[in-house]
Amino acid sequence: MENKSASSNFLRAIIAEDIKAGRADQIVTRFPPEPNGYLHIGHAKAICLNFELADEFKGRTNLRFDDTNPLKEDVEYVESIKEDVKWLGFDWDGLYFASDYFEEMYHRAVLLIKKGLAYVCDLTAEEIRESRGTLTEPGKDSPYRNRSVEENLDLFDRMRKGEFADGSKVLRAKIDMASPNINMRDPVLYRISHATHHNTGDKWCIYPMYDFAHPLEDAIEGVTHSFCSLEFEDHRPLYDWVIRECEMANVPRQYEFARLNLTYTVMSKRKLKLLVDEKVVDGWDDPRMPTISGLRRKGYTPEAIRTFAKEIGVAKSNSIVDVKLLEHFIREDLKLKAPRTMAVLRPLKVVITNYPENQVEMLEAEINPENPEMGTRSIPFSREIYIEQDDFMENPPSKYFRLFPGNEVRLKNAYFIKCNDVTKDADGNVVELHCTYDPETKSGSGFTGRKVKGTIHWVEATQAVSAEFRLYDALIMDGKEEEGQSFLDFINPNSLEIVHGFVEPNMKEAKGHDKFQFFRHGYFNVDPKLTNPKQLVFNLIVSLKSSFELPK
Repeated sequence: MENKSASSNFLRAIIAEDIKAGRADQIVTRFPPEPNGYLHIGHAKAICLNFELADEFKGRTNLRFDDTNPLKEDVEYVESIKEDVKWLGFDWDGLYFASDYFEEMYHRAVLLIKKGLAYVCDLTAEEIRESRGTLTEPGKDSPYRNRSVEENLDLFDRMRKGEFADGSKVLRAKIDMASPNINMRDPVLYRISHATHHNTGDKWCIYPMYDFAHPLEDAIEGVTHSFCSLEFEDHRPLYDWVIRECEMANVPRQYEFARLNLTYTVMSKRKLKLLVDEKVVDGWDDPRMPTISGLRRKGYTPEAIRTFAKEIGVAKSNSIVDVKLLEHFIREDLKLKAPRTMAVLRPLKVVITNYPENQVEMLEAEINPENPEMGTRSIPFSREIYIEQDDFMENPPSKYFRLFPGNEVRLKNAYFIKCNDVTKDADGNVVELHCTYDPETKSGSGFTGRKVKGTIHWVEATQAVSAEFRLYDALIMDGKEEEGQSFLDFINPNSLEIVHGFVEPNMKEAKGHDKFQFFRHGYFNVDPKLTNPKQLVFNLIVSLKSSFELPK
């Protein structure tokens, strides 16, 4: 697996060749999120890529916030991003903000004006779009394209001083309105926005566009390898143009790779924010969200996510990864770590009529049969227990091997019990089973007198700890958006089911983020947000098994 991942990372080969050719003494990468939302699993891939490649080549990685749009950015997002990077197991060498460089960016823009390579344009955003042309037709020059250097310097200075309204003027690069690359047709470098910035307050009312700011940030920080997703491939000529014409001392190189796309998963911060704003979910960290904070709250581990990122590798073309691959790695990570225990999610009471009243017996069970070093746990057993409702049927079909009147099953880690009769409520629903047990059949006793085909789990009733279980399914159903549809039309109405049941008494001290394997149900995480001294809340991380097989 490791060799497969290594060979699929073409960026590693690029770095190795650059070092060999003497183009870079020390590798410097960066992870540059815009603080306009919470990071998602796609960002986790980029984080792992930048930090791990730099580590491998004994380089450095900066965490930089591309905070050039004050209308969408917030300190809350800054702090969440730092927490996510740390949680994934990485530590940045430098922490920077694009806004730290606003003064230098401004002077680089002035340099472009003095070189005759930038001008102040009064066209509206819509007029600029209309004049830009198409893939088959060249654009049209702005009527303001030939303003003098002196006039442009004066107007740009007045833009900075706040003399003009939002949208009334922009600074554009003067490149080539007939370029086959539309990004080179006099792109906007600065726009006016009278908005308070989370880092600079009201110091600025003009802000650089991403395509102007990003290459300058890389150059200022001495970044050697600037890794971007494929949608920025057509922007690379502009990236290089800005570095060259702004006369930056350091010359970083941009390389593009395929972003992560997962089945049944939205990977757009804009759409994820809409889910939060429309209260489809209960926040950015809702366990149904593909955000790193949502995955963490659901119960994913950083080890599983890092292994997943290595396995999918780095490609040059976009594709869709089956979300079952991500689920595979959390199972693999937890199978040796998570204690086994029993939980009854939809309880049905059982009274063992021939078991002594007021007697509680302590049974022993392995904490994790796949990891004997974890030891054993004690489980109470008495005449009253809870089992799952679907482990009993009054009129079962053929080949149903669990409890029904007259049938005998094994209780996991305990005894054989046989159902004799039931109690029903006024509506005819079974509310209680009356069973007998065979004391000779105690688990581990070596009993060989007879065999049963069914084994069910249970929780002793008098000491059971009540708990809430939150069962998750995909938030987005599969489907292609047609005209007039929104991705909100594909929300799964059954993405969350909440049930109430019981867990073993040794679980009452469980804390947020503790993880367990519940026999027959799956892996669960103690919800750190909802759990309190009066109520345990468990989130389903993943089911126990899947038909998914790792590609050979």
